[in-house]
Amino acid sequence: MPPNTERTAKRTSNDMTEVLAVLRQRFGDRLDASPGICRQHANTLTWHAAQAPDAVVFAASTQDVVDLVGIAQRFHVPIIPFGAGTSLEGHVNAPLGGISLDLSRMDNVLRISTDDLDCTVEAGLPRGRLNSYLRDTGLFFSVDPGAEEATLGGMAATRASGTTTVRYGTMGDNVLGLKAVLADGSVIETSSRARKSAAGYDLTHLLIGSEGTLGIITELTLRLHGVPEQVIAAVAGFPTLESACRATMTAIAMGLGLARIELLDPMTIKAVNQHAGLSLDPVPTLFLEFHGTAAAAREQAEIFAEIAREEGASNFKSAADESESRKLWKARHDALWAAREAWPGRDALVTDVCVPVSRLAECIAETEKDIAATGLVAPIVGHVGDGNFHAIVMYNKEDASEQEAILAFSKRLAERAIAMEGTCTGEHGIGQGKTAYLRAERAGAVDAMAAIKKALDPSGILNPGKIFQT
Repeated sequence: MPPNTERTAKRTSNDMTEVLAVLRQRFGDRLDASPGICRQHANTLTWHAAQAPDAVVFAASTQDVVDLVGIAQRFHVPIIPFGAGTSLEGHVNAPLGGISLDLSRMDNVLRISTDDLDCTVEAGLPRGRLNSYLRDTGLFFSVDPGAEEATLGGMAATRASGTTTVRYGTMGDNVLGLKAVLADGSVIETSSRARKSAAGYDLTHLLIGSEGTLGIITELTLRLHGVPEQVIAAVAGFPTLESACRATMTAIAMGLGLARIELLDPMTIKAVNQHAGLSLDPVPTLFLEFHGTAAAAREQAEIFAEIAREEGASNFKSAADESESRKLWKARHDALWAAREAWPGRDALVTDVCVPVSRLAECIAETEKDIAATGLVAPIVGHVGDGNFHAIVMYNKEDASEQEAILAFSKRLAERAIAMEGTCTGEHGIGQGKTAYLRAERAGAVDAMAAIKKALDPSGILNPGKIFQT
């Protein structure tokens, strides 16, 4: 279990009382130093111990962010960007104290172009609200990590992906440009709206996935997609996880236009049945979605049904209507909450890895054996179309030996994925939780990352304690 670490470095060059007085003068009642609000801005969704900031500033504009950065530099105070707090690796914790910069009030849609299939939004806009705003345009934003409340700035900062990645890509594929405030207070725009450019360094993709350690994203220009004419959701049960993975690989190799393909193991199926009122067979199950014209989507579903039968699938069932489809995907997105409901009184460690799709069945099979040998309770779910899967490890936080076993399991899982030419994190990011694995995966590239960090943030005020071991 990660220790409840004390702040490792007290600020010796300033007095927080003076800092708060300066912040109060600039931000008025948009500064809040109450213990309750500060606790709400520390990590809450994973087993990392919450480390609260000294205060929270609610920004309403890019200029607010610029002014806060200037004050932070003056007093050498850390800034921890905060969107909705849905990240899973301690990204919003404040191990050195400092100021949580809450961007949730910067939630405007600034521009939509139906001709260019793009839009510009403020960083605090939740992804669910953007798609509600787009509903009458015939367009949608495709990246779907499951949390409707996840903010688009936070999704870019953690390089989020999710259930639709297999067809539409990650945040890295769908962010066209950014506005960001750097540690020196300068404001940069990383790209024009042109769909391609050979002009200089690709700062857009440098900031995507940087977890708030290189700059603070305040605006994003996003790629949009046309709403498909037909959407068909389906489920297919398989005799083994390996056969489900093989069906996935076959479908991808054939170029089948899958929009989503998600794997749930038998433990997860039992939990979501209970949570969502479903009656699926408790076997390894794929949740699928096909997008296209009515004829194309139907043909894709029929082809996959044949692939599934060849892998021994016991059933292949399409959703009867849109209501049933929404129910299926809500059940998938609620897998974590279903697991918590199925094992009441336990907490959850949600971890993820990603491997080449050709190694996915092997990696999952070895992970299943590891879970069984360790005696853990750990349902598996995955975005199998891109080789990404999650273990939801349920544990008793009062049992120190169980926590040690989970840490050892997590280490083996990360090492297994890296050994298979994969990654220790497909979409959750490094944050605090996976700093120990970054060098094993990226070797000398970590030194280059650290050099970039030092060049752009020499004072180390931007989200310290994340990505790199300190």
